[in-house]
Amino acid sequence: MTTARLEGKVALVTGSDSGIGKATAIAFAKEGADVVVTYFHDADGAKLTADEVDAAGRTAIVVQVDVSDEDQVEELFNQAVTKFGSLDILVNNAGVDASGTEVADLPTEVWDKAIRTNVYGPFFCCRQFIRLRKRAGGGGKIINVTSVHADIPNAGGADYDCSKGAMRMLTRTLALELAPLKINVNSLAPGMVLTPFNQAAIDDPDLLDEQVQSIPWKRAADPAEIARLAVFLASSDADYVTGSTYTMDGGLSRNLGQGA
Repeated sequence: MTTARLEGKVALVTGSDSGIGKATAIAFAKEGADVVVTYFHDADGAKLTADEVDAAGRTAIVVQVDVSDEDQVEELFNQAVTKFGSLDILVNNAGVDASGTEVADLPTEVWDKAIRTNVYGPFFCCRQFIRLRKRAGGGGKIINVTSVHADIPNAGGADYDCSKGAMRMLTRTLALELAPLKINVNSLAPGMVLTPFNQAAIDDPDLLDEQVQSIPWKRAADPAEIARLAVFLASSDADYVTGSTYTMDGGLSRNLGQGA
């Protein structure tokens, strides 16, 4: 069931060729939004997302972008504005996963890739979006997809964990800066989700069963579950919500004594 909560809106969802980004783009379209679909490598996946947006009766454009590249992000926004005139919603979802390498052996270039993609990328996108919304007179929604690992450390994950912690603080800071413009800024912090980041577990039921044992609900999330909360945060129902992080992890962080 859809409720047209995003009717007439235009959303940009980075990394919407698969996983949470794909599910979010489709959910937005079903609620009435046109969507800018972006990808880095998976052009076929992005096209499938755009096809789903079209099937929902909305319009999609597909743009290849490396969000860590400032010039490419500027061009992304130029293409979005050329097509749709403006943007109302930004979802910073594109990112890279943990390297699995502990700090003592972590190459600088691997650290840089995580920081540039997971921190600089959202920064570049937020900056472009804010400038655009200022010209439009304010209003708008920013949703940053962080992770439970903004709070829960993971050996071999310093690059990822630190980048997601930075995203969470960017969310909080922007919420203060943008309140006068009535731009809401919030974060989603998923736990284990059935996306390509967890492909090994998806392909191996025994590994998946092992990995969900620390989750009180004893399962991973479906990307569509994350997308449903993104729809809420992108809608007028969340107009009084800003600076918040919504943890969606089946109780994992509480079970481990952590929490946002």
